[in-house]
Amino acid sequence: MKFKISKEDFLEGLQQVQHVVSNRTTLPILSNVLLEADGDSLKLTTTDLDVGVSGSVKASVSKSGSTTLPARRLAGIVRELPSDEVSVDVTAKDVASIKSGPSFFKILGLSKEEFPPLATFEDASEYKIDQKVLKEALKMTSYAISTDETRYVLNGILCSFKGGALTLVATDGRRLAMVQHDVEFPKSLETEVIVPTKAVSELQRLLSDEGEVKIFISDSQISFELNDNILVSKLIEGNYPNYNQVIPEETKERIPLDRDGFLSTVNRVSLLANEKSNSVKCVFKKDQIDVTANSQDVGEANETIAVSYKGPEFSIAFNPEFLMAPLRNLDADEIYLELIDEMSPGVIRTTGSFLYVLMPMRVSQ
Repeated sequence: MKFKISKEDFLEGLQQVQHVVSNRTTLPILSNVLLEADGDSLKLTTTDLDVGVSGSVKASVSKSGSTTLPARRLAGIVRELPSDEVSVDVTAKDVASIKSGPSFFKILGLSKEEFPPLATFEDASEYKIDQKVLKEALKMTSYAISTDETRYVLNGILCSFKGGALTLVATDGRRLAMVQHDVEFPKSLETEVIVPTKAVSELQRLLSDEGEVKIFISDSQISFELNDNILVSKLIEGNYPNYNQVIPEETKERIPLDRDGFLSTVNRVSLLANEKSNSVKCVFKKDQIDVTANSQDVGEANETIAVSYKGPEFSIAFNPEFLMAPLRNLDADEIYLELIDEMSPGVIRTTGSFLYVLMPMRVSQ
């Protein structure tokens, strides 16, 4: 195998795929990137057996072929090369010579035959959605994915293709983020799958603001095709909990808030939140909210926001990080905080189809 490629293209191709590579693998081949040179392109593929990603970049190929080389080491070398043009020559024994300007590197690779192939999706269900829509939907929900490995089904995002819409749901048991978008697909393709965290992170890295993404779903795997890249992942097996049960059917108060202003206030006040209880309290009075936090060892913080509120005076406490997470990831200028009482979940909504349910915290007066 022999090809020439620009340093910039080579590095970009490696960066698209190298995040999948695990540092702690027991199989040496899983530390490698599969390089396949043919025609005027170089295809790069990595996998950790759960998630795999492949992409293509332009290259001038004088001799077609394939090999696998250590992914992170190769990316480190290419990043530091002195010249814009890179020449790569690989022997039949998978020894790669890399030349760039005055630099020369020789890397020992492994045969392509050892590399596990990515799953194929011949008979899979196919869906299409705008990349920008999916990118924004993942941004609005992915922060609420659970990191508790004992509740494995929550270690991913639920993707529900039902009723002419794609609904994304993420929850860790203390909060829930959900967003819905209309998507065209036949009723026969209605399904629900759980996409694991690592695949969600990779997908967010690959998505852009233009073009569409094709989604293929088989019994146990999902594939995303976009921008000359393919991302393949195993699905999480198991039943996602009934998320509709935690969404309050009716709320008593609906308070419009300036998202940015509310986020800044909570952020400032949370600086004095007690590490043990880790909560900020929102005290609702006529036309205002007092956001407070106090810690016996440090002191207290209090900030008042003017709002349109005419209901009875009451207070509710939230984990500040959980309260700020959706505010950081939404673009809407105005949000709505919906409440029932001190002990019931609070709900954050926008004028769109986004919804966030947050459990309150019990705090001693």
